[in-house]
Amino acid sequence: MDQTTGKIAFQGELGANSHIACNEVFPHMKPYPCRTFEEALTAISDGGADIGMIPIENSVAGRVGDIHHLLPGAGLYIIGEYFQRVHHQLLGVKGATLDDIKTVHSHIVALGSCRRIIRDLKLEPVVAVDTAAAAIMISQANDKTKCAIASKLAAEVYDLDVLVKNVEDEDHNTTRFLILSREPDDADPEEEHVVTSFVFKVRNVPAALYKALGGFATNGINVTKLESYQLEGAFTATQFYADIEGHPSTRPVRMALEELEFYTTELKVLGIYKAHAFRTMQSA
Repeated sequence: MDQTTGKIAFQGELGANSHIACNEVFPHMKPYPCRTFEEALTAISDGGADIGMIPIENSVAGRVGDIHHLLPGAGLYIIGEYFQRVHHQLLGVKGATLDDIKTVHSHIVALGSCRRIIRDLKLEPVVAVDTAAAAIMISQANDKTKCAIASKLAAEVYDLDVLVKNVEDEDHNTTRFLILSREPDDADPEEEHVVTSFVFKVRNVPAALYKALGGFATNGINVTKLESYQLEGAFTATQFYADIEGHPSTRPVRMALEELEFYTTELKVLGIYKAHAFRTMQSA
């Protein structure tokens, strides 16, 4: 991967929060916007982009559901993670004031994250595909009664005014991104802070999940994330996504994974990568 001339894929328009994450982590790579998550993952696997920056969860909105379904079959590897503090701005066309605006447009999660200012200004919320798309619409409409909730970068890209800064309700609004690649780039076993991510399916027997996870407890392995989700329309929790602390080459992690595998019908490691500094600061 060439971090100087390569392309980095993300879902959304230019100016989206994912675009900001790309710029923060790989400032010399060319952003490659994609309409959907599936298109972004395909761009990486097909070689249209070298790597991808994909959100997996947010401290306010929770998990990004599509990713858990798409990751196992994408044939890609997690090579890193990035935690980004999300700041929402209230954007309007040039010359607009708070007295002018009547409707606010944005992604449904962003609207839900900024209820206070929407209520205080008595604005009518309108759902858009994403925050940057809302900024594009406001710019093209050139209507002082319409505003958008989007990023500062979107204001710069689409020549909009920031009417109010940092309008999010919660000061902990943070998104975790996964950095994906066609080829694995596993962290060294000697790394002090390593995350291993994997998906698995448990056998259809009583207490299978309890028994499968028992090895992590007995071997002192911290499971930092465990989520279940449905497959093929079935209303049973048959597949799980998990993050654990530690490298599979170490004896405790290896033994825990071996015990897990005994109770599973499928186990697939998605990545072994260095933990982002935000994670280590939170646990300090």
